[in-house]
Amino acid sequence: MALHTVLIILSLLPMLEAQNPEHANITIGEPITNETLSWLSDKWFFMGAAFRKLEYRQAIQTMQTEFFYLTTNLINDTIELRESQTIGDQCVYNSTHLGFQRENGTFSKYEGGVETFAHLIVLRKHGAFMLAFDLKDEKKRGLSLYAKRPDISPELREVFQKAVTHVGMDESEIIFVDWKKAQRGQASG
Repeated sequence: MALHTVLIILSLLPMLEAQNPEHANITIGEPITNETLSWLSDKWFFMGAAFRKLEYRQAIQTMQTEFFYLTTNLINDTIELRESQTIGDQCVYNSTHLGFQRENGTFSKYEGGVETFAHLIVLRKHGAFMLAFDLKDEKKRGLSLYAKRPDISPELREVFQKAVTHVGMDESEIIFVDWKKAQRGQASG
């Protein structure tokens, strides 16, 4: 009788897990819909990241701020990216196009003859999204966070920290942008 009860409980675990809001909000590989693309067409702020790939980690360590605009083209399945970064005391502007693969929920970018892929993770409730890079590669994996506002709520910070540990990285690998400090610097300059 005890074995029967244990089997029933074990068979219910997947349903209980599906109701866990921590896991229900973070889905990797979800198809990209026109609704998602319309939602993404907006101004976004880089909030932080955790990267093991050295060149990405070095880039975010030198960058003070970044914001960008995404404009989707549903006919060509491309996204125009117009970004502005502050690196040291210089502003850098860049414009490029991103591809996306609707079925597997990935973005792609050609740069220097190399195509980089990232899985889109939408956090609509928080007005944010994450990009997951090379999750199968222990030495290259990374996760970045973007939001519609330049401030990060404690709840969104916690969601990102949990996501970082969920993909096998440590919270100490996270670098957050201090937008309040950046705004003070812009006001005085």
